[in-house]
Amino acid sequence: MSSIAPTYGPRKMNLVKGQGAWVYDDQGQAYLDFSSGIAVTSLGHNHPALTKALLSQADTLLHVSNLYGIPVQEKLATRLTENSFADAVFFCNSGAEAMEACFKFARRFFWHNNQPERTEIISFSGAFHGRTIATIAAGGSAKYLEGFGPKANGFLQVEFGDLAAAEALIGPKTAALVFEPIQGESGIRPHDAAFIREARELADSYGLLLIVDEVQTGVGRTGTFWAHEDYGISPDLLGSAKGLGGGVPIGATLMTASVADALAPGTHGTTYGGNPLAVSAALAVIEIIDQPNFLQSVQTKSEILTKGLESLIRGDNRILSGHRGKGLMQSVQVQSDIAVSDVVEAARQQGLLTVPAGNQTVRLLPPLNISESEIKDGLTKLEGAIKSL
Repeated sequence: MSSIAPTYGPRKMNLVKGQGAWVYDDQGQAYLDFSSGIAVTSLGHNHPALTKALLSQADTLLHVSNLYGIPVQEKLATRLTENSFADAVFFCNSGAEAMEACFKFARRFFWHNNQPERTEIISFSGAFHGRTIATIAAGGSAKYLEGFGPKANGFLQVEFGDLAAAEALIGPKTAALVFEPIQGESGIRPHDAAFIREARELADSYGLLLIVDEVQTGVGRTGTFWAHEDYGISPDLLGSAKGLGGGVPIGATLMTASVADALAPGTHGTTYGGNPLAVSAALAVIEIIDQPNFLQSVQTKSEILTKGLESLIRGDNRILSGHRGKGLMQSVQVQSDIAVSDVVEAARQQGLLTVPAGNQTVRLLPPLNISESEIKDGLTKLEGAIKSL
């Protein structure tokens, strides 16, 4: 019996090594990684610049408390604000922590501005904001709430994309709206452009804060540094994690100056968040993504992947019913009489790692620096998996 808590299903193999877009199991079998640790290893495995940054930092200083200045943390915060709407950044360790901080800071903002009654946050069905008590309440999924006691107060939910229903819930207690530009866990479901722009307008018209969850979509995953940039809006708060550290745990809450003004020493904190090792990794990731033409290459590879998926579905729709996504956050939808797990396993047998999601979806999340030939190889492997079924 394993000593690991049984919160995950049976593992199909043991992965022991990675290089670029490939991982290898303990039997020497190679797999093309279209999972990226669920959109985490944004630069693939064993990237030389990331490895160099980690080794260099480990050779000097792994961790100190946030009671002291951490120059590399300040440098990362500056790079993030330069690449976003934000004026300030709070560092933490995960996406759930980043979103938890978004919710806390939104409430604190209104408390600071003499409106302490404004604590409620409106979200949309299908959302996934993390697995803390507050973030599962914001997500609203019965699957994640089950067995964990009463749902935390202050979180209201309406149907996916229904801003009219959201407006109907707005009252004197409402503090913020929150959404993912593309919902990940519920099946790579993008909100449309009109929704994203109108959500900003709705928040403004009622004096609410707009929180955007870019834990999975951010740091180049959709072909722009942040997914919301494509729609010409700016949030008041944003949660980031996953690809930010390229595989090293780090989260970040980005905020405007007006939100930051509501914070003071002691209002929030973390032991590990923003430690030298984690921020050195994230800084290495951002320096690569900021290189000229890097994000354009993500868009080019996205077009190859999208056209390949369209061709695959035209060729055989007995297994697949469609596809959706943006950038290198793509997916295929599986017919209702086919188990998603069967498609994921068939792909694994072909040497391709993918990620299951809700609504009959298989996620395709290759590293951002994958080559065009490897994209085509992945499509060939996926086609082989579909044919085998």
